Amino acid sequence: MAAADALAGLRIVVSAGPTYEDLDPVRFIGNRSSGKMGFAIAAAAARRGAQVLLVAGPVALATPAGVQRVDVRSAAQMHDAVLAGLPADVYVGAAAVADFTPRQVAAGKIKKRDGEDGLTLELVRTRDILADVAGHARRPRLVVGFAAETDSVDSNARAKLVKKKVDLIAANRVGVEGSGFESDDNALVVYWNGGEQALGPAPKTELADRLLDLVAERL
Repeated sequence: MAAADALAGLRIVVSAGPTYEDLDPVRFIGNRSSGKMGFAIAAAAARRGAQVLLVAGPVALATPAGVQRVDVRSAAQMHDAVLAGLPADVYVGAAAVADFTPRQVAAGKIKKRDGEDGLTLELVRTRDILADVAGHARRPRLVVGFAAETDSVDSNARAKLVKKKVDLIAANRVGVEGSGFESDDNALVVYWNGGEQALGPAPKTELADRLLDLVAERL
């Protein structure tokens, strides 16, 4: 109960789900994130007495009880909504945010043309939400990032922990049947400076509470 009580009354901002980066009025660049992990974290934090702001990408999930929700579509919109939610005690960046977005969005549907056998897209980097929160003048007391990796999970997660200057990184391997994107279950390894802890495999609802136990301990 001590860990749960430690979150009561705190303001927690959670980002969840994918972002969609429009190419034209019909098509977009997206990813397979369902938002289930982030929504489970928001729900668990609210149950434990926290004041929760959930910044949600385009997902088909109901708003958890007691949670304030802001819906966004693009990485730029998510960036602005998360930073507008500061100050906060904790930020949990569980969203799968696009790293790149089209330099220009076509006003009309991009059409196939006779004689063309391909299409070249010019992409630009999106703003780094996690790094910007960690370096913000109103930085939360604890900043938690996620790392969805297909390989070299340990080294990539540890590098992200240092590069983004965050307090915790929750890493998981994607592309594994029954875990990660679009699944109700997951397995995480949470890293911090000088330590790590494996969580799961377990339902995402259970992992959310176990991750928040670690957050409470670090606070």
